[in-house]
Amino acid sequence: MGRGPALFLCEHASNAIPARYAGLGLRDEDRASHAAWDPGALALAKRLAEALDAPLVAGTVSRLVYDLNRPPEAASAMPVQTETVAIPGNAGLSPEARAQRTRDIYDPFCAAVTGTVVTRKTLGTPFALVTVHSFTPTWFGKPRAVEIGILHDADSRLADYMLEEASRLPGRRIARNDPYGPEDGVTHSLKLHGIGNELPNVMIEVRNDLLADETGIETIAGELLTLLRPALAGLGLTETDNA
Repeated sequence: MGRGPALFLCEHASNAIPARYAGLGLRDEDRASHAAWDPGALALAKRLAEALDAPLVAGTVSRLVYDLNRPPEAASAMPVQTETVAIPGNAGLSPEARAQRTRDIYDPFCAAVTGTVVTRKTLGTPFALVTVHSFTPTWFGKPRAVEIGILHDADSRLADYMLEEASRLPGRRIARNDPYGPEDGVTHSLKLHGIGNELPNVMIEVRNDLLADETGIETIAGELLTLLRPALAGLGLTETDNA
């Protein structure tokens, strides 16, 4: 396991829908779209984890089956609609069906994160929690100008340091809690796995048109490391010799 200064999560890494859910009644184009996952996020998270010698825990099913960045009690954990996409297979779910999905998908993911946190803490090298996401360039037809969002909840330490470094990326549109913020319910993982474990934490959102190919992913990874490395160092979290 990596001993670097971070633990990465990628909750929306996959658009896979297990056969038992019968595709949730979705059209093929919707299953392939950003509605079902965060395109480019897993590849980006892998680049960052490799660069920082850090472990990565990633989701393996579509967020439309269960959104791992939502608590079980949230309606959006198993949404019936996202933007203009209806999810027929989530309509009218019984409490028992919701509980089964929680046991099958959410609980194992949380257990994997907790196990990784515990193991990392036993290694004695301090670290932060970083979650990696991507977002669509338009939402309900409205263009989004921001390119990189640096999101946080009550603990803004890592986000503050990263935003202090934003001037090192002139021309890149970087913003705090944009295009989402705590009021949108997107900081569940930060609160549960970050604040809950007393870890500095941040959520990174990248506009997915910037992650459309390998070149874009490498470029954005390099830019994020320009923000992350000094930010982690500012918190006293240093890279290991083999990073």
